[in-house]
Amino acid sequence: MCIFMTQLKRSRILQMALRNSDPTKQDGRDELFLLRAIKIAFVVALYWFVSITMVFVNNHLLDSKELDAPLFVTWVQCVVSVGLCWIISLVSLVKPLCADFPAMKVDLNVSLQILPLSVVFVAMIAFNNLCLKHVGVAFYTVGRSLSTVFNVLLSYVILKQTTSLYAMLCCGIILGGFWLGVDQEDAAGSLSWIGVVYGVLASACVSLNAIFTKKVMPVVDGSIWKLSYYNNLNACVLFLPLITIFGELPRVFSFSRVSDGHFWGMMVLGGFFGFAIGYVTGLQIKFTSPLTHNVSGTAKACAQTVIAVALEHSHKSWLWWSSNMMVLGGSFAYTWVKGLEMKKGSTSQETPVTAEKTKTDTGV
Repeated sequence: MCIFMTQLKRSRILQMALRNSDPTKQDGRDELFLLRAIKIAFVVALYWFVSITMVFVNNHLLDSKELDAPLFVTWVQCVVSVGLCWIISLVSLVKPLCADFPAMKVDLNVSLQILPLSVVFVAMIAFNNLCLKHVGVAFYTVGRSLSTVFNVLLSYVILKQTTSLYAMLCCGIILGGFWLGVDQEDAAGSLSWIGVVYGVLASACVSLNAIFTKKVMPVVDGSIWKLSYYNNLNACVLFLPLITIFGELPRVFSFSRVSDGHFWGMMVLGGFFGFAIGYVTGLQIKFTSPLTHNVSGTAKACAQTVIAVALEHSHKSWLWWSSNMMVLGGSFAYTWVKGLEMKKGSTSQETPVTAEKTKTDTGV
């Protein structure tokens, strides 16, 4: 009897082992993992392609020696974004399976409520493009590197949110890299101080834009696409007086290639990539995580700088490269520290709930 029971146990163990080591199931899991890995790699590559291409296309348009009208170029891109919102919205109504997109309409009340954010949005994209115009792609990462520092500063001033010592140290590394980069660019004789000023202002506006976005999200029912639509719609109106004040209209009308199809094709392409970056950013966060998205963005900025230097055939000192590494390293470290802090905070918030549930379950 004892021998029979022993053999029965052994046969059950053998069956369980065979069941768990089923090659079909194992292959299915491997195939599922491989498919997901391919999807993630494709989404990250798509984000890199759209983001890097957008920067180089904008730099090409803004660096034109014939047309010195950066605000007009930015206005055209906003018009293209609004047009794309309408087109995708109509496609979504006709064929819902082809595009999941909210219906777009002009609501004056919503537009007025979003207007404060739109003012910051206009300043952000205007200063961003002006910075890109004056400093070029190679120095663009360093020139626009203070967004994280302004985010910490404005969060404390406006939202009264404090920042940990480790996060402050990361900001110190970013600041050090910024000043070293400015110094090395100046030593190379290619520094544009007005471009640096535009970069600092753009960084401040990026932080303000994030803070104002949180406040107005309920107005558009939490829809990023509706917010983008109304922001670009308001921007189309807000840019018109700025284009007139800064005297860009005569430059546009006297532009020799104003009827050139290639020029307008590049303008529309710039607007398309400006619109697409919002989609691929959300797609990357969806397939990975916000932390991975920030890490990917940091790596993308590094690759973007290397590509720009290679295309320009310029020689940079090791201190210049060190400034970029400090900025990128500080940004990565800050993202990592904030991710750990958020994870720790969510764990500490969940602990009392878990303890209370345990008490209830045990009848305490």
